[in-house]
Amino acid sequence: MTAWRLVLLIAASAWLGSHLAHAANRQGQSSNAEGQALAAELRSARPTENLEIRGVLKIRDAGGKRTTVPVRYRFSYSERSWQNIYETEAIGRVPAEKLVVVHTEDQPNRYLHSRADGIHNPPAAPVVLTGDEAMVPFANSDFWLADLGLEFLHWPEQRIVEEAKIKMRKGRSCKVLESINPRAGAAGYTRVRSWIDVEKRQPILAQAYGPNNKLIKEFEIGSVMKVNGQWELKNMEMRTSRTDSQTVLEFTYEQKATE
Repeated sequence: MTAWRLVLLIAASAWLGSHLAHAANRQGQSSNAEGQALAAELRSARPTENLEIRGVLKIRDAGGKRTTVPVRYRFSYSERSWQNIYETEAIGRVPAEKLVVVHTEDQPNRYLHSRADGIHNPPAAPVVLTGDEAMVPFANSDFWLADLGLEFLHWPEQRIVEEAKIKMRKGRSCKVLESINPRAGAAGYTRVRSWIDVEKRQPILAQAYGPNNKLIKEFEIGSVMKVNGQWELKNMEMRTSRTDSQTVLEFTYEQKATE
């Protein structure tokens, strides 16, 4: 699996319930055909086989305290649907959590979230979250549940920002995609601007803005490493502007023995 596919999987809630089931296929007033096509391409990207990867969430909170939380990521798929599963272990006073993001073709994502009742217990029965309910942290990190589902790519308005002043990121030429939340007064993000590598068709950086048009969070892919002959993502980072907190999601891969 290439690094960019892993980014798309990790990098996200059903915003408005069943009446938005086909919202991703309806163009909003500011959409354009190229933006809709690019968002659809990014939404559909996924591995072709089941997989499991372990890693850690390295969290620096608003007060400067640092915490490392073990995390396991799994991907499972069937013909028309697939699941991204994130599970953390209890650490310190942070209980174990589990999130299952269920993707189904032509349907809004479903988010099943569960948290343990105490650090010595497994996660409880899952609760299905929708809309702004998913705008909550995963394992006390800067990643919201909605971030892990890349839900902004399902919003009805998707456009290429031709007037963007910055179209280069990390020395790569990019398309700038702007996704607009149909709920202008949403408590979380109202729009997300993403820089997509023109050649590799992968996100390099994304900025999420709130109702007052102020930057809320910034996501950025980190370094890559060669694993079993393929380039894989080593880490990715989410920064929260208001609190100056930061979370790095770092992955660990198993190298196959060489003959």
